[in-house]
This record gives sequence, structure tokens and C-alpha cells, in this order.
Amino acid sequence: MTAPEPTDRDRAGSAQLLDRIEADGVRLLRFLYCDPSGVIRGKQAHVARLGGALRSGLGLTRAQNAINVFDDLVPVADMEPVGEIRIVPDLSTYVRLPWLNGVGSVLCDQVGHDGRDWGCCPRAFLQRAVGAAGDAGLRVRAAFENEFYLAERTPDGPRPWADGPVYSSAGLDRAASVMNDIVDALVEQGLVVEQAINEYGPGQQEISIRYDDALAAADNQLRLRDTVRGVVECRHGLLASFAPRPWPDAIGSGAHVHFSVWDADGSTNLLSDPADPFAVSTQGRAFLAGVLDHLPALVALTCPSYLSYDRLRPSAWAGSTVSWGYDNREAALRVASPFRGRERESANAELKACDGSSNPYLALGGLILAGLDGVARGLDLPEPATLDPASLSPEQARRCGIRPLPANQRDALRELETDPVLLDGLGDLLGRCILATRRAEYDHCVQTGDEAVRAATFTTF
Repeated sequence: MTAPEPTDRDRAGSAQLLDRIEADGVRLLRFLYCDPSGVIRGKQAHVARLGGALRSGLGLTRAQNAINVFDDLVPVADMEPVGEIRIVPDLSTYVRLPWLNGVGSVLCDQVGHDGRDWGCCPRAFLQRAVGAAGDAGLRVRAAFENEFYLAERTPDGPRPWADGPVYSSAGLDRAASVMNDIVDALVEQGLVVEQAINEYGPGQQEISIRYDDALAAADNQLRLRDTVRGVVECRHGLLASFAPRPWPDAIGSGAHVHFSVWDADGSTNLLSDPADPFAVSTQGRAFLAGVLDHLPALVALTCPSYLSYDRLRPSAWAGSTVSWGYDNREAALRVASPFRGRERESANAELKACDGSSNPYLALGGLILAGLDGVARGLDLPEPATLDPASLSPEQARRCGIRPLPANQRDALRELETDPVLLDGLGDLLGRCILATRRAEYDHCVQTGDEAVRAATFTTF
């Protein structure tokens, strides 16, 4: 099978981007992607070599996706260091990186020599899920609400930086020099920042950006993570960690997914009930019920790392059970109350069982497939939990359909392996890669111990 020839439109798009890159004073362009382990990786090319690279991409060994978060090369059949793929940029994702001089980046798809998905591209997985939603007449919009820690380097390891009382003006002031630079850099790249606050943990911050269509939302999540790390390290000499629990005695960090389900043209939010904007529509209930039904397996994609399960504890505002409720922040799935005057538009649900160690393409793609399965099967939600699920009686918990989520990374991977909707959606190669690399990660963490794992989060996520 031969690669498709570039069209006149492709050539024109590349030429326009080259002009923009030159005008921006960019000398080096990063070709970035997020691998199955959740690490943002890529290659960098000089502007003089971009003419062909923008169309055909850069070469990458097939084995690169079989490298886990510790850079261990994990044996995966068909992903040996033999043969190449290409990382090909989506030209619409170009930005100049504000924290560096003369550097830009593009986000990439991974393709084979024929120009098509080679079977282990997380971005392609999300695109397939978006396509499946479109076939069902639905459109999913989402945004990630990120919590992360700021830290300074010390001889004894990372130490929290700019601590202050939660949601306090004092806490905002102490972190302002860094957070203002982060927000400015995000806005310069086209992201719409809605909130930037200091959170509960020492040195813990939170940034929320505006929702967008699912693929753009995942791209935005990569931009946000990369920008926070870049600004914090390069401009301020500090460290940042999106890990779910970088310190054992501090509250965990999530990357909660807020999502809504719209009609095909994106004009009507279908999640809310037109007769009662504080209720969920029948179709919305089916979508949410699908997410709940698959949640024990879905967390292998949304809470995929070893430390994820140190965060998923009862009564920790993390959502440690299969549960849902209206504005219940202890439930894994919270239906958020809409805002007065824009009830239909603002209706959304929040998956709290998601953290920043996840690959956003895998997390959103899995969520969409789970929800679509609920719609296809006509599922309905159980009773909502009106209290902390941990405080309910056995009978109340039964009526609310509450059950525990996997206790560790190994158990979550076992659930994923036995979930045909998610595993078939991932496809053979990507599914095998996730199971193998994450299991190798679990074994590595058990062997090295929690303290070493926590220290590594400040250089990984």
C-alpha cells in the first residue's frame, strides 16, 4: 500500500505554516505526542529542514511506544526496535512556546509508511471514539480541571513551594509570580483560562480551562501540562508535578474531566432535561450509566499509574467507588449544577476518578466509548448518592449501585483486560501495549518502593 500523495491544500497549508514559523522567529520545531504511558515525548527539527517534515513527519522506532514511565523498554510483540513509523503533525496545533526563545511545537499523529494509523496511536484512538459518537448523532465536549504541586529543589528532595491557606488571597499572592506567567503562556497559545487558584495541599495549584470538542480538549490538556512544566522549570527554576500523590502526607491531585454530550452539530446540550435543568435527560442518564458500568476498567486509562491508587481513597474527594450524585464531590461521577441564566449550556458531569498521569487521548476516548455503550444498551442510573458513599448503609449503597473501584494498578489492568468494549476499542496493538507497559511499571514500582516512585514524578508528569 502506497502513501497518499500530498494535495495542493496540504502543500498550501505547509507553506503558510512555514511563513508563520519564520515570522515567529522559530528556529526549532518540536514534534510532540503523548505515549501510552502518559509521557509527553517528541523530536525537534531545525526550521531549515521543515519543508518535507511538515508533510511526511519524522521517523520513530516502533519500539518507542513500548517504553514506560521509567524509560524501561518493555517487550511487546510487534513493537521491537525494528521498523519505523512516522510522527506527522496536525498543522492546526502549531504554537510558539512562550517560555523559550525561538522554539515552537506541533502535536502529532503516529502513522505507518502508508500514512494511516499504525495501531498504537492514542490520538487516533480518540479520533475513532469521536467518530463513533458522530455515527450515533452525538458530540462530546470536555475539559480537564488540573491540580498540580509546585516545589523547589533541596538537598533532601523536592519541597512544597508557596504554601498558603486554600482559596486564600495570601496563597494566591505567594504563587502569583509563577501562576501569572503560566496563565499568560497558556493564553498566548490560545487556551481560555477560566480559573487559576491555590488548592488544599502545600504548594498545590489548580487551573481550569474552557471546554472544547473532545480532540481539542485532549490537545489542550497536553498544552497545559507542557506549559506548566516549561514555565515552572525554565523561567523559575522550580519543579511541578501532576502526579496523583507526590507526597504521602498531602492531599492528592486530580485532573477531573468535565464533559457534556451535545447533538451532532453542537448546538444543543443533550445532557440536561429540558423540563428540569437540574436533572439529567434520559439520553444523558444512559451515557452516564455507561461510564459507571465500565468505570472499574476505565480507571486503567483515567487513573493509570501506580500512585493513582494512593489517591483513590474513601472520603478524600477523589471518587474511590463506582458512584454518582448531584454535586457530590465524594462520588466518582458528579453531575454539576448548572449556572443560572445558562442552564442548558453549562450542564455537565465531572469524572473525578481521573488524574494527570493519564494520557488524555486514552482517557477521553475510553470515557466516550463507555458512554456510547450505555446509550446503545439503554442503561439507566441507579439512585444518586446524597452523602459520602463511605457513610451509606449497605442497603443505601445497594440502591445507589455503589461498589469499590480497583485497589491498585494491577487490579485495574485486569479489569481493562476483561472489558471487551474498551479493549476492542483500543485495538489489538494499543491494548497489548498499555497492558504490558503498565504492568511493567507496576512491577518496577513494587521493586523500587514508594519513596523512589514519588521522587520520580517531578521529572515525569
